[in-house]
Amino acid sequence: MATPPSFATLYSIILGLFLAYNIRCIEGRAFFVFGDSLVDSGNNNYLATSARADSPPYGIDYPTRRATGRFSNGFNIPDIISQNIGSQESPLPYLSPQLTGQRLLVGANFASAGVGILNDTGIQFVNIIRIAAQLEYFQQYQQRVRALIGADRTKQLVKQALVLMTLGGNDFVNNYYLVPYSARSRQYSLPDYVKFLISEYQKVLMKLYNLGVTRVLVTGTGPMGCVPAELAQRSRNGQCDAELQRAAGLFNPQLTQMLQNLNRKIGRNVFIAANTELMHNDFISNPGAYGFVTSKVACCGQGPYNGLGLCTQLSNLCPNRDQYAFWDPFHPSEKANKIIVQQILTGTTEYMTPMNLSTILAVDSKV
Repeated sequence: MATPPSFATLYSIILGLFLAYNIRCIEGRAFFVFGDSLVDSGNNNYLATSARADSPPYGIDYPTRRATGRFSNGFNIPDIISQNIGSQESPLPYLSPQLTGQRLLVGANFASAGVGILNDTGIQFVNIIRIAAQLEYFQQYQQRVRALIGADRTKQLVKQALVLMTLGGNDFVNNYYLVPYSARSRQYSLPDYVKFLISEYQKVLMKLYNLGVTRVLVTGTGPMGCVPAELAQRSRNGQCDAELQRAAGLFNPQLTQMLQNLNRKIGRNVFIAANTELMHNDFISNPGAYGFVTSKVACCGQGPYNGLGLCTQLSNLCPNRDQYAFWDPFHPSEKANKIIVQQILTGTTEYMTPMNLSTILAVDSKV
């Protein structure tokens, strides 16, 4: 007579089936995030740097009502994308000790506030994860996942993943225009600096592609001259700063062109350009149409337009964050982030080149 399986054996079988099922479910939904403070979900909390958002009132509208390291009153762009692609949760910061086991299969957020395309961008923040190091962490991540599910499944998870890359703004506001007669502004005219940035960015993106990814959303810069920080420092009449607007106007079209060239070279649409400048301009130029009372004054800050210094517990703080396009001197509010993600999901080719995220998800589901 056969011996009935022990409870431990049954438990092991059930656990194995559960793990296999979850790997299949999660593989198509892994989400990786690279970039700066617009998409950092808390990596800088673990670093000795001033570029952190780990104290109140950051996170005032986050579900836990606590500061998480997101430069937002609530959810940031990666959170909202995660919610719309069916992920179980937003990918954890790579430096988080909680990013282990099954949670690795959701993906990871490697972004770090203050970084740029160039290594000398954000030097005043000292200890941040520059983009080359973010890519090194991604290689390390893949090694960790291989130990969990094997090499073939890891390769498939990465291949099927969605990637978000957000860089460029800091290369202007925290480098070229950081101080008058900055080193980079003495080295390059603005048009030449933009060409240099685009060429360096292309190298970054090809390194990322060579690490196995096949779908990468690449956001341009927002209208940098219109953020409250720049209005406070550069505007005398509330108009957007012309020089920073010129920089965005040069950089973003060249970024889109470079991504299209890369796709032609690769032979498929790996890189998707998100025109976040236009997405921002919609609610900056007509805030009332989106339910905002202002697109010039930050909710949290001090000085003109609440645009000076950091957002702290001593800052002015608006009572209704949904009425403000900007949360702090540089970063959109959660509501503004939702508007941006909606355009990433469903926007026309004016906003998304060559297609929006909903189309990507539909196409990839048939493969």
